[in-house]
Formats: sequence, C-alpha cells, structure tokens
Amino acid sequence: MPATHVTQRLVIVTGMSGAGRRTAAHAMEDLGWYVVDNLPPVMLPGLAAELVRTGTDRVAVGFDVRSREQFEQLPDALAALRAQGVEVTVLFLEASDDIIVQRQESNRRPLPLQGDGRLVEGMVRERRLLADLRASADIVVDTSGLTPRQLAQRVSNHFGNDATDTLRIALISFGFKNGVPIDADVVFDVRFLPNPYWVPELRPRTGLSPDVAEYVLGQPDAPAFQEHVLQLLSTMAPGYMREGKRQVTVAVGCTGGKHRSTAICEALAPRLQERGFGVTILHRDMGKE
Repeated sequence: MPATHVTQRLVIVTGMSGAGRRTAAHAMEDLGWYVVDNLPPVMLPGLAAELVRTGTDRVAVGFDVRSREQFEQLPDALAALRAQGVEVTVLFLEASDDIIVQRQESNRRPLPLQGDGRLVEGMVRERRLLADLRASADIVVDTSGLTPRQLAQRVSNHFGNDATDTLRIALISFGFKNGVPIDADVVFDVRFLPNPYWVPELRPRTGLSPDVAEYVLGQPDAPAFQEHVLQLLSTMAPGYMREGKRQVTVAVGCTGGKHRSTAICEALAPRLQERGFGVTILHRDMGKE
C-alpha cells in the first residue's frame, strides 16, 4: 500500500569541491537516509514522488559543480518539491582556499571547473557560481578545521534525530588562538575564568579530566555563567523554531580549547538535555598544541 501520511524530508548536500560532500553523504547514508549522488535537478520532483509512494521519507541528494545549467535548474526544482509538500533543507559545505588546495593536491584530482587552468582559478569560478546557493542555504558548515569523523558528527547532529519539534544544539569547544568557528550561531568567551594551564599538575590534562572540571566549575563565576547561558538559549529557542531554524551551533571558546571551554561544554550538555534540547559535543581543538 502507498504511504499516504508521510511528510518527506529531502536534503540537498552541496558546496565547494573538497569541502567534504562525499563524507557528509556517507554519514547520512549511515543514519538511514536514502542517498542519491548528482541527480539532475529536473528529476528531483519525480524522484521524490516515486520514493514517497514506497514510504521512503528521508532522501539526500548530493550536488557538485558540474555545469552552470544544472545549478540554474535547481531553484525551480526545489520550488516544485516544496509545492509537493516536501520539507527541503539545503546543507552547504565550505572550506578555506588553502585547505581546499591541500585536499585537492593530496588526492591529485582537479576541480570540476578548473579545466586547463590553475586550481585557484577553478575555486574562484566555483565560489562565484555557488554564491547564491550558499546565501540561501539552511545550514552552512565550514569544514576547514574538521576531520572526516568530526564532520560526520556534525551531520549526525543535524539529521540524525527525526524529531521536528525540538531544537538541536551542537556545542563546540574551541581555542581563540585557532580562530572562531565560522559556522557558529552563538559564541561564548570563557577566558574570564582562571586558566588551569597555569596550574602545573593540571596543564597536561584536559577539561574531560575530573580534576580540571572541578577546578573550572568550582570558580565563583562559573555557576552564574552557566545559568545565564541556559537562560539565554532557552529564551532564544522558541524564536529559532518559529523561524524554521532547528539546528543551532553554540561555540564556547577559551585560549587553546583544551581546559575551560571543554569543561564548560561538558557541564552544559546534560543541563541542556534536561531542558529538552537535543545536544552533541565537538571538542574541536582539544588535541592541538
């Protein structure tokens, strides 16, 4: 029998070549999504209609830059899908130029729009062609500082939970000396707390260590800070949901991303879960010197 009460979700996975599109697509496949790679946009409404008849309610389609014609067709195809009642999300992956050069040179493959020119020229063409799609994307993830496993974790945070009435929060600890995560929606600075780095016995440990966590969370200002963060996010959540934003990236930074930010994220996660949020944690810089 056809599936008559299925709200189909379709995710367009796209972005810069070398930014991790295949890794993201594989992660969605692992999460149980039906994944199709590089389907011509004009075929999307037909694919969605066919799959919904079989009860397939979660579909991800990967797009890379093959031709200007395909990307010119995409807006009309997405409009047709939404007219069919399909919930469409565009996931856009990007990375800095130097990281893309590094990745492309390591796998010895040219960019799709590089032609006979230089790699940098191909990147310029891609960014120009993708500018409008990036501007209208629902989710933008910068993968410059992410390993494949960390990218898969981010994808899982966004698409691993089927609930549509719960805000999902990705907590990221980071070090300001390594740069603020470019895809963060909210950034908190915990450098006002004393740094365990200056305590010799705590320096080699991380915020995952009970001793470091006790030191950080035991500071007089730490409890009040956590309460303010919880209250702020609880206040913002209904507005995010009303605006259709169901995934929020909250970055917590200290100097190196090893002690204070890590301990604070670990302390916030269960308290956010108690308030009904879906939560994942990524310690971006914990292993860096």
